[in-house]
Amino acid sequence: MRTCRVGLIGAGGVAQRHARVLSGFDDAELLGVTDVVPSAAAALAGTYGVPTFTGVADLLAAGPDAVYVCVPPFAHGPAEEAVIAAGVPMFVEKPVAVDLGTAERIAALVAERGLLTGVGHHWRYLPVVEQARELLAGRPVRMVAGSWLDKVPPVAWWSRRDHSGGPVVEQAAHVLDLVRVLVGEVTEVTAYGNGTPPPVDGADIDSVTTAALRFACGAVGTLTAACVLGWKHRAGLEILADGLALALTEDGLVVRDADGERVFAADPDAARVAVDRAFVDAVRGVGDDVRVPYAEALGTQRLAVAVADSARAGRTVRLTAPDTTPTLVAGVSVDA
Repeated sequence: MRTCRVGLIGAGGVAQRHARVLSGFDDAELLGVTDVVPSAAAALAGTYGVPTFTGVADLLAAGPDAVYVCVPPFAHGPAEEAVIAAGVPMFVEKPVAVDLGTAERIAALVAERGLLTGVGHHWRYLPVVEQARELLAGRPVRMVAGSWLDKVPPVAWWSRRDHSGGPVVEQAAHVLDLVRVLVGEVTEVTAYGNGTPPPVDGADIDSVTTAALRFACGAVGTLTAACVLGWKHRAGLEILADGLALALTEDGLVVRDADGERVFAADPDAARVAVDRAFVDAVRGVGDDVRVPYAEALGTQRLAVAVADSARAGRTVRLTAPDTTPTLVAGVSVDA
């Protein structure tokens, strides 16, 4: 395959970003766009001189080599099912769903079909993430503190729990994904939301959430999420291991150990390009660097939903084997 012809499902901000990146590749071509809002599809398609399609079926009938599913969390499911049925490689933007059931259903269909997939957890393509992993190799992690302290994004669906899943699922999923990469799987979550939505019309999400995490490796940690500010205040991780402290954000890594403090810069825009580059290369058969296939993203979705469920129910959630559903536990003790 000389050129990868890509169809876009969705025409919002994240689809616009992918279109911009993909149009810069010599070996990728935008085939066309479909969106439930025809004017949005027309605007994006017009920017790149490609056609619009009336629906997913019409787009698939045009014979794309790959499809990007860039829809809001609540809209995931039907589009992926259609792409899977057509056997077309599929890139899905995070979060992969508003809930866990939809994500598990799609993951099962992907596995059954053996489909090439990728998910937009672009932080994994930051070189400082690999650097952090190398520094932690052989050192037991003792504690991790993750945070995403931000504003309410300017889209109407975001402040509705049944549309976005809330800040933990929609925003802090990036941080939780890195938690899994650098520390390992979480086995237990106890979370609390403040029960007060942000000052936005129709909002029913918690404006702040905090969670305690217990890891399979023995480490403990916290996650804090907030959407009460007018700016993005902090998003990242602090990790403590024996004799080592790491502070990791999308913009860089700060390392502190016996040799003192060192700072390494990162380029989030380069990571956003890299995630698309890796997927196109995989579709064309010239690369194998898709770091988050759908099955791997399901693990992050499972953790994010566990935090959200724990905060909503006021109970501890225990995460067992990766192929099982998290269970609510009445109280903080999970001993059998």
